[in-house]
Amino acid sequence: MRPNRPVTAILCAATLALTAAACGPGDGEAGGDAKPTVAASLPGQDGIKIPDQLKDKLKEHGIDLEKWKGGEWKNWKKEDWLREAGDYINPVIEGLWDPDRMRDAEQPQRPAVDPDAGKDQGVTDPTPAPVAAKQAAPPYHTSVPASGKVFFDGPEGSMVCSATVVKDPAHPGKSNMVWTAGHCVHAGKAGGWYRNIAFVPSYNNAGKPAAQLKGAPRETVAPFGVWWSDWAQTSDQWIASGGPTGGAGAPYDFAVLHVMPEKGSTKSLEETVGSALPVEFNAQAVPKVASITATGYPAAAPFDGQRAFQCTDRPGRLSLNANDPVMYRIGCTMTGGSSGGGWVSAGSDGKPALVSNTSIGPAKAGWLAGPRLGPEAKGIFDAVSRKFK
Repeated sequence: MRPNRPVTAILCAATLALTAAACGPGDGEAGGDAKPTVAASLPGQDGIKIPDQLKDKLKEHGIDLEKWKGGEWKNWKKEDWLREAGDYINPVIEGLWDPDRMRDAEQPQRPAVDPDAGKDQGVTDPTPAPVAAKQAAPPYHTSVPASGKVFFDGPEGSMVCSATVVKDPAHPGKSNMVWTAGHCVHAGKAGGWYRNIAFVPSYNNAGKPAAQLKGAPRETVAPFGVWWSDWAQTSDQWIASGGPTGGAGAPYDFAVLHVMPEKGSTKSLEETVGSALPVEFNAQAVPKVASITATGYPAAAPFDGQRAFQCTDRPGRLSLNANDPVMYRIGCTMTGGSSGGGWVSAGSDGKPALVSNTSIGPAKAGWLAGPRLGPEAKGIFDAVSRKFK
């Protein structure tokens, strides 16, 4: 499931054979009608400092961070679109993600896709029967406390994915790390890093429908605040080969964010929400996993993008390329917007752990697939943890 073009969401990119699941832009241009203040901080002011080498590279691309915060981020010249792994930059812009802008970020389009993707790879199991997504019980802070939404801007507008608070071994009980899909932060082969990436835990905690959220105060949709990503990493494989249909990067479609509160706080994200999931990098082979529960905020009809849903199923195997890792696949009717949402199963200690994230699915929602987290995923996770040690 994917964001809109150039990395288009599940049910977002027309005429595609397979699409990663995410979500689409709002009605207006990038930025919409938001009138953010420019009282912004640079990423890492209280953590990572921007290396001089990166500052010089930004200047080479004509990027002035102060002007960026004042609205220059809306300029999407392809030659200025930062794409390399070390190019990530995401200044905090206070008030940019107001409730209406968050709500309007969820309007996916429908693509045509091949529901039989991977059937000729030899290790793909039969297509699973659809599993009807069930709404998570509100308040979400009680039922799915580690879950939330990631908002970001792309060339065609504001977009949204789902995400999960995960534990940070360098900061026990005080994690500021979030797990999502690679296509929710980077456009892959044809693009670069998305902009204004922010995480909202327990979005719409009371589970209200979209009609009841129009004009709602920010604390209704973001009860635990807005957390900006001051660092993000995704796989080299996604950056090199990811695309609107998942591409060769789909088995590596994962990302880790480090976040900071938009408004100063002495508490970490984990302390603020009271929960974080461990990540299981040595999960059992697909046939041995009894069940997986996927959580996300699906936005395409019949969903409205404002409420959290879940699917539980025994996973099968999906192989898109014989040379790449086999992906997990489950029956699930969640649609665009659920991309990046956590897949939870029993870890090696028998307790719930994150074992994957929603990545791809067909246009006619019936199943979802997510990467099996291996050495590449652990390397990214460890790198982000070390950066803020």
